[in-house]
Amino acid sequence: MQLRQQVKKWLTRTLGLRAEMPLSFYALDVLFRRLLRQNAGVRWAVHHTSTIRSPHRLVVGQGCFPGDSPGVYINADNGIHIGDFTNLGPQVGLISANHDAVNNVGHVAAAPLRIGRFCWLGMGAVVLPGVELGDFTIVGAGAVVTRSFPAGHCVVAGNPARLLKHLNQDECHAQAQRRYEQHAAGQ
Repeated sequence: MQLRQQVKKWLTRTLGLRAEMPLSFYALDVLFRRLLRQNAGVRWAVHHTSTIRSPHRLVVGQGCFPGDSPGVYINADNGIHIGDFTNLGPQVGLISANHDAVNNVGHVAAAPLRIGRFCWLGMGAVVLPGVELGDFTIVGAGAVVTRSFPAGHCVVAGNPARLLKHLNQDECHAQAQRRYEQHAAGQ
Protein backbone atom coordinates (compact mmCIF):
# COMPACT_ATOMS: atom_id res chain seq x y z
CA MET A 1 0.00 0.00 0.00
CA GLN A 2 1.34 3.43 -0.89
CA LEU A 3 2.24 5.84 1.87
CA ARG A 4 -0.51 8.27 0.80
CA GLN A 5 -3.15 5.54 1.10
CA GLN A 6 -1.80 4.47 4.49
CA VAL A 7 -1.91 8.07 5.76
CA LYS A 8 -5.48 8.51 4.49
CA LYS A 9 -6.56 5.23 6.09
CA TRP A 10 -4.98 6.25 9.42
CA LEU A 11 -6.55 9.74 9.31
CA THR A 12 -9.93 8.30 8.35
CA ARG A 13 -9.88 5.83 11.24
CA THR A 14 -8.35 8.20 13.81
CA LEU A 15 -10.48 11.27 13.06
CA GLY A 16 -13.67 9.45 12.12
CA LEU A 17 -13.64 10.72 8.54
CA ARG A 18 -15.58 9.13 5.70
CA ALA A 19 -13.28 7.03 3.52
CA GLU A 20 -15.13 7.87 0.29
CA MET A 21 -14.38 11.59 0.64
CA PRO A 22 -11.02 13.01 -0.50
CA LEU A 23 -8.80 14.56 2.16
CA SER A 24 -8.97 17.87 0.26
CA PHE A 25 -12.69 17.99 1.15
CA TYR A 26 -11.80 17.91 4.85
CA ALA A 27 -9.00 20.45 4.40
CA LEU A 28 -11.46 22.90 2.82
CA ASP A 29 -13.95 22.10 5.59
CA VAL A 30 -11.38 23.12 8.21
CA LEU A 31 -10.71 26.36 6.33
CA PHE A 32 -14.32 27.41 5.69
CA ARG A 33 -16.24 25.93 8.63
CA ARG A 34 -13.71 26.18 11.42
CA LEU A 35 -11.52 29.16 10.53
CA LEU A 36 -13.87 31.37 8.48
CA ARG A 37 -16.94 30.22 10.50
CA GLN A 38 -19.07 29.45 7.43
CA ASN A 39 -21.65 26.82 8.52
CA ALA A 40 -19.88 26.87 11.90
CA GLY A 41 -22.74 25.28 13.87
CA VAL A 42 -22.87 22.16 11.71
CA ARG A 43 -21.49 19.00 13.35
CA TRP A 44 -20.26 17.29 10.16
CA ALA A 45 -18.10 18.33 7.21
CA VAL A 46 -19.94 20.55 4.70
CA HIS A 47 -18.92 21.44 1.15
CA HIS A 48 -17.62 25.01 1.07
CA THR A 49 -20.29 26.05 -1.49
CA SER A 50 -23.20 24.71 0.60
CA THR A 51 -25.19 26.74 3.13
CA ILE A 52 -26.98 25.40 6.19
CA ARG A 53 -29.12 27.97 7.97
CA SER A 54 -30.30 27.23 11.54
CA PRO A 55 -28.33 23.98 11.92
CA HIS A 56 -29.61 23.65 15.51
CA ARG A 57 -33.09 23.01 14.01
CA LEU A 58 -31.77 20.26 11.72
CA VAL A 59 -32.08 16.67 13.00
CA VAL A 60 -30.06 14.16 10.99
CA GLY A 61 -30.05 10.35 11.13
CA GLN A 62 -27.03 8.07 10.98
CA GLY A 63 -25.03 7.87 7.78
CA CYS A 64 -26.52 11.14 6.54
CA PHE A 65 -24.37 14.20 5.80
CA PRO A 66 -26.53 16.92 4.23
CA GLY A 67 -24.47 19.65 2.63
CA ASP A 68 -21.53 17.48 1.62
CA SER A 69 -22.53 17.88 -2.04
CA PRO A 70 -21.74 21.20 -3.75
CA GLY A 71 -24.24 24.05 -3.66
CA VAL A 72 -26.78 22.56 -1.24
CA TYR A 73 -29.02 25.13 0.48
CA ILE A 74 -30.80 24.14 3.69
CA ASN A 75 -33.05 26.58 5.55
CA ALA A 76 -34.03 24.81 8.76
CA ASP A 77 -35.65 27.84 10.44
CA ASN A 78 -38.89 25.90 11.11
CA GLY A 79 -37.17 22.55 11.58
CA ILE A 80 -36.05 19.75 9.29
CA HIS A 81 -35.74 16.05 10.10
CA ILE A 82 -33.71 13.87 7.71
CA GLY A 83 -33.70 10.10 8.24
CA ASP A 84 -30.89 7.56 8.18
CA PHE A 85 -28.77 7.13 5.04
CA THR A 86 -30.57 9.80 3.04
CA ASN A 87 -28.53 11.49 0.30
CA LEU A 88 -28.83 14.97 -1.16
CA GLY A 89 -27.40 15.60 -4.62
CA PRO A 90 -25.67 18.82 -5.67
CA GLN A 91 -27.67 22.07 -5.53
CA VAL A 92 -30.59 20.56 -3.60
CA GLY A 93 -32.72 23.04 -1.67
CA LEU A 94 -34.53 22.14 1.56
CA ILE A 95 -36.64 25.09 2.61
CA SER A 96 -38.62 24.98 5.85
CA ALA A 97 -39.68 28.65 5.94
CA ASN A 98 -41.55 30.96 3.57
CA HIS A 99 -41.39 34.73 3.39
CA ASP A 100 -44.36 36.82 4.43
CA ALA A 101 -46.24 38.14 1.37
CA VAL A 102 -46.13 41.75 2.62
CA ASN A 103 -42.97 41.78 4.72
CA ASN A 104 -40.59 39.82 2.52
CA VAL A 105 -37.72 40.36 4.97
CA GLY A 106 -39.17 38.08 7.66
CA HIS A 107 -40.11 34.42 7.61
CA VAL A 108 -43.49 32.98 8.60
CA ALA A 109 -44.01 29.91 10.74
CA ALA A 110 -44.61 26.65 8.86
CA ALA A 111 -44.73 22.96 9.62
CA PRO A 112 -41.30 21.32 9.76
CA LEU A 113 -39.98 19.47 6.75
CA ARG A 114 -39.57 15.68 7.18
CA ILE A 115 -37.55 13.40 4.92
CA GLY A 116 -37.55 9.69 5.69
CA ARG A 117 -34.83 7.05 5.72
CA PHE A 118 -32.98 5.94 2.57
CA CYS A 119 -34.25 8.79 0.43
CA TRP A 120 -32.35 10.22 -2.51
CA LEU A 121 -32.87 13.78 -3.75
CA GLY A 122 -31.44 14.35 -7.23
CA MET A 123 -29.48 17.37 -8.40
CA GLY A 124 -31.33 20.66 -8.14
CA ALA A 125 -34.42 19.25 -6.42
CA VAL A 126 -36.26 21.67 -4.13
CA VAL A 127 -38.45 20.58 -1.20
CA LEU A 128 -40.78 23.27 0.16
CA PRO A 129 -42.05 23.93 3.72
CA GLY A 130 -44.26 21.38 5.47
CA VAL A 131 -43.55 18.55 3.02
CA GLU A 132 -43.13 14.99 4.32
CA LEU A 133 -41.33 12.39 2.22
CA GLY A 134 -41.66 8.82 3.46
CA ASP A 135 -38.86 6.25 3.58
CA PHE A 136 -37.30 5.28 0.22
CA THR A 137 -38.57 8.29 -1.69
CA ILE A 138 -36.49 9.17 -4.74
CA VAL A 139 -36.88 12.75 -5.96
CA GLY A 140 -35.84 13.33 -9.57
CA ALA A 141 -33.34 15.99 -10.57
CA GLY A 142 -34.84 19.46 -10.80
CA ALA A 143 -38.11 18.47 -9.13
CA VAL A 144 -40.05 20.97 -7.02
CA VAL A 145 -41.79 19.08 -4.22
CA THR A 146 -44.79 21.12 -3.09
CA ARG A 147 -46.82 18.35 -1.43
CA SER A 148 -46.15 15.34 0.77
CA PHE A 149 -45.58 11.72 -0.25
CA PRO A 150 -45.73 10.22 3.26
CA ALA A 151 -46.11 6.58 2.17
CA GLY A 152 -42.68 6.66 0.53
CA HIS A 153 -41.31 3.74 -1.51
CA CYS A 154 -41.73 5.79 -4.66
CA VAL A 155 -40.14 7.93 -7.36
CA VAL A 156 -41.41 11.49 -7.78
CA ALA A 157 -40.34 14.11 -10.31
CA GLY A 158 -41.46 17.24 -12.12
CA ASN A 159 -42.64 20.73 -11.25
CA PRO A 160 -44.72 20.32 -9.23
CA ALA A 161 -43.49 16.84 -8.32
CA ARG A 162 -45.86 13.98 -9.07
CA LEU A 163 -45.73 10.25 -8.44
CA LEU A 164 -44.00 8.37 -11.27
CA LYS A 165 -43.44 4.90 -9.84
CA HIS A 166 -43.89 2.75 -6.75
CA LEU A 167 -40.86 0.83 -5.45
CA ASN A 168 -40.93 -2.78 -4.22
CA GLN A 169 -41.17 -2.50 -0.43
CA ASP A 170 -39.60 -5.92 0.21
CA GLU A 171 -36.53 -5.00 -1.86
CA CYS A 172 -36.30 -1.64 -0.08
CA HIS A 173 -36.44 -3.22 3.37
CA ALA A 174 -33.85 -5.87 2.42
CA GLN A 175 -31.52 -3.09 1.25
CA ALA A 176 -32.11 -1.20 4.50
CA GLN A 177 -31.25 -4.28 6.55
CA ARG A 178 -28.00 -4.79 4.60
CA ARG A 179 -27.04 -1.12 5.00
CA TYR A 180 -27.66 -1.14 8.76
CA GLU A 181 -25.56 -4.31 9.08
CA GLN A 182 -22.73 -2.73 7.05
CA HIS A 183 -22.89 0.40 9.18
CA ALA A 184 -22.77 -1.65 12.40
CA ALA A 185 -19.72 -3.49 11.05
CA GLY A 186 -17.99 -0.17 10.34
CA GLN A 187 -18.16 -0.43 6.57
